[in-house]
Amino acid sequence: MPSDSSLDAVVIGSGPNGLSAAVTLARAGLSVRVYERNATAGGGMRTEEITLPGFRHDICSAVHPLAFASGFFRRFGLEKRVRFVTPTASYAHPLDGGRAAVAYRDIERTADALGPDGAAWRALIGPLARHADEVAQFTGSAIVGLPRHPLVAARLGVTALLQGGPWWNLPFRTEEPGALLTGAFAHTTLALPSVAGAAAGLTLAAYGHARGWPVPIGGSQSIADALVADLEAHGGELVTGTEVTSLGDLPESRIVVFDTHVRAAARLGEDRLAPSYQRSVSRFRSGNGVCKVDFALAGPVPWANPELNETATVHVGGTRAAVARSEREVARGAIGDDPYVLVSQPSLFDDSRAPAGKHVLWAYTHVPHGSAADRTEAVIRQLERFAPGFRDLILASTSRTADQMELYNPNYLGGDISTGMPDLRQLIVRPVLSPDPWRMPGRGLYLASASAAPGPGVHGLGGYYAARSALRHEFGVTRMPSLAPEE
Repeated sequence: MPSDSSLDAVVIGSGPNGLSAAVTLARAGLSVRVYERNATAGGGMRTEEITLPGFRHDICSAVHPLAFASGFFRRFGLEKRVRFVTPTASYAHPLDGGRAAVAYRDIERTADALGPDGAAWRALIGPLARHADEVAQFTGSAIVGLPRHPLVAARLGVTALLQGGPWWNLPFRTEEPGALLTGAFAHTTLALPSVAGAAAGLTLAAYGHARGWPVPIGGSQSIADALVADLEAHGGELVTGTEVTSLGDLPESRIVVFDTHVRAAARLGEDRLAPSYQRSVSRFRSGNGVCKVDFALAGPVPWANPELNETATVHVGGTRAAVARSEREVARGAIGDDPYVLVSQPSLFDDSRAPAGKHVLWAYTHVPHGSAADRTEAVIRQLERFAPGFRDLILASTSRTADQMELYNPNYLGGDISTGMPDLRQLIVRPVLSPDPWRMPGRGLYLASASAAPGPGVHGLGGYYAARSALRHEFGVTRMPSLAPEE
């Protein structure tokens, strides 16, 4: 690595949080360099041809509920920099017999389709959707201290309690609404029911009705490219294909920002960090893993219920009870025959993703931490259950097991794409209990990754908050720079 003149800031990792930190620091007039171990920037926002030529697959994130809700992306003006398409339905959940529950962007259409449970859905999700910006502000910050909108925070908390225990079916008379919610809750990889899973899923449901779940044209890579372009436009640098194994390898800088798992940050910064912090980090727990499967298809998924073609996101796994059972099995270290599968088919809305008439399909299923099990066949069987003939459309597929996910991205320890279990305790203590969890107790060290508050998701907020803390404490900057696109 170069040992040239000193920099103001070095950022390790170019995921959404590393890039958001770098952009914010560069906009403040600092000299910034980002180091990335892979050949391309993006972390969880990469898009690559991994099955057949012309089929562009998202490597981790695919659909972006937080793109229009994140405080960082709204300041950055992401909607003006990246083209998105927002499907009329945010997500859907098939059930046996050709039935399906669909969360349309229009909450009234959703309620009407849920029939006898429409009023219950409207009462449960409606108040959160109407205050989606306030929900985003509360969930997108360190959960220490008084929330800016206490009534909305209380509403989310009470609703999460109602949906976070074995009594979660009390509001409903049919299977559809419970299954629809549980598909969103299961994004967390937690055993269900759980209060943290319910809070995260209810937040996603609220965004689904408020602004929808958008798909970036060209894939998630287009978000990373927009961030890199802004960084470079303001004097920042990106160095790819370079793994940082020691802080001594880096050029001199006033601060180092880690977009890495907190354990990696603690290991690299060991000489500067207090033993008490190291002990806290050692207690930071990883979550369950994922097995990722990507398909190149000869045509669209032949869902038994065609309404599922109105969305890019489908949660597959059957009833609420079946999905919860599957997630509990994974949490116990087992792999069942009836898995929950999160599916995205962005090529329904973005024809740049596959050759004419062809499609890409993105899928993952949860597995125990560190599992080496390839779940391709289990995913295919579950899709066949709700889309007969799916197997016949497969032109090619590729998979990454949980342990291979870690090899691809060391932040995903054991295949944990949340970079630390997102249970209730670790959403508050992330990675330590502090109103400023991004500032590490070592000279000039800051943590920006999903191991720090507010946790997982493509929102860039961890990086933005880390940069804000560094600007205040290291550079005396108290007024944050504008991140808006320049005309």
